[in-house]
Amino acid sequence: MVSEQTSLQRWLERVFVGFMALMMNGHDANAAQQKSHEVEECGIEGRQADEFLKKVADILCAYVSSQSNKDEPVVRLANPDVLKQHFEEAQIPLEIEDGQAATPVDSLLAGVSTALQYSVRTGHPGFFNQLYARADAVSIAADWLAVAANTNVHTYEVAPVFTAVEVEVLSKLARCIGGQYAQSHDGLFAPGGSISNIYGMHLARNQADPEYRTRGAFGGPHMVALTSEHAHYSYLKAAFLTGLGTENLIKVQCNDVGQMLPEALEQALVLAKEQGKTPFFVGTTAGTTVLGAFDPFQEIAAVCKKHKVWMHVDGCWGAAALLSPEHRHLMKGCELSDSLAWNPHKLMGLPLQCSAFLTTHKGLLQQSNASNASYLFQPDKLNQEYDLGDKTIQCGRRADAFKLWLAWKAYGDQGYGARVTHSADLAIHFEQKIKSSGGAFVLSHPRSFVNVCFWWIPPALRPFNPSTASEQDLANLGKVAPGIKDAMQKAGDAMIGFQPLQGLPNFFRIVFPSAWTVSTTDLDALMTRIDRFGTKLFPALQV
Repeated sequence: MVSEQTSLQRWLERVFVGFMALMMNGHDANAAQQKSHEVEECGIEGRQADEFLKKVADILCAYVSSQSNKDEPVVRLANPDVLKQHFEEAQIPLEIEDGQAATPVDSLLAGVSTALQYSVRTGHPGFFNQLYARADAVSIAADWLAVAANTNVHTYEVAPVFTAVEVEVLSKLARCIGGQYAQSHDGLFAPGGSISNIYGMHLARNQADPEYRTRGAFGGPHMVALTSEHAHYSYLKAAFLTGLGTENLIKVQCNDVGQMLPEALEQALVLAKEQGKTPFFVGTTAGTTVLGAFDPFQEIAAVCKKHKVWMHVDGCWGAAALLSPEHRHLMKGCELSDSLAWNPHKLMGLPLQCSAFLTTHKGLLQQSNASNASYLFQPDKLNQEYDLGDKTIQCGRRADAFKLWLAWKAYGDQGYGARVTHSADLAIHFEQKIKSSGGAFVLSHPRSFVNVCFWWIPPALRPFNPSTASEQDLANLGKVAPGIKDAMQKAGDAMIGFQPLQGLPNFFRIVFPSAWTVSTTDLDALMTRIDRFGTKLFPALQV
């Protein structure tokens, strides 16, 4: 492990030195010394900037290479007042004062170290709290490069490399999806999966009611969209932002494992039409946030085709299953959709953020979003046909695609397939350990892909069956997951999310994004520690 960390750190240092050369833009020390005294007093320039970047590089490289160090806490828990105290001790207060003076370099470096010291170590093998975790070294380096280049991916003339890369990465993702996406597609990298889901609803509405773009909602058809009752809250926000309104977002019934029921969708569409409404969008999910459920895309696609309704797949979490031969079947039928969202910063381990939106309707992004700003998207400009910016709802755009391009070149299809499969294997192992725990752990729901939902059961409540438990037992159990998590956070131990759902009390949800450094031995030890914390906190029935 030590030699591996040392090798990684040296590689990152070499990469960072190259970025520093780019940022310095070829200026030598003599040129820097010729800068005015006033400019040098107000910031870091020339040789001082070079030395500052080198020292920051050492700090960052050491941090990245130490992510697998299990001796480090997952978090050094501190409330805002304590955080302020730590930064004051580092001689770089959090407050930016009126008339803020320039801060000495040593204090800036202390601020960098303090920020890392008290941030959650999301690359730690004990971080299972969210649908993202460790970022790999190659894509971190790619992100550094994009920041050093500091350009906007809205026109080809200012971002030729990053524009070409985005087109190629979207083409690769489209071929992974297959079907009509591989034949013809359009797409963008967006600032997060929520925005990608909003794009899906936005395009669907513009296709169903092209005059909406100029007329607005007033005087148009009564539009309604449909999603499952387990869908991500971004669909709700899409209803806010597109002007649809939450009363026109219909929730479709799911089965016990969180999958949308095609027959319930059919009934909801028929009812909406009978009420004089115009259904235009069905939002499905590949890997729901809590249960990890995959909707039956093939059956839903048939319903959508019958009713001539746009089908979108929120694959932000689960679309990476396409990369694993063992688990690709979970995405069967997704290629029949009209649009799809995919977040490589989740299961694939790219740095936040890295989110792709794809559609089979080539040209609809441009048609729905173009403003034809004459100062930026001139039709007679060199290479204007490659500009991406007018297809978006943004102006400023980061070079997020470059992270995925460089990482895919580094790990290849086989590498990503193995990583996704390893994450699923960990979830399967964890599920099996729960089933063989003798009642200390109980599944709240069946495992789905890389999501495992479970309770730790206090000895006084064993054996536990949620269907026969009393209201008091359920209320008592609902306090267990928050109590254990609180104690583990304070101890710097593993972070695992919890929530209630469908009338069931709080349960843990453990997920395995970018978990290539996590082993089954780690998980066995984690369960032992959860049991230890639980036994200490909840020895009796009165929780």
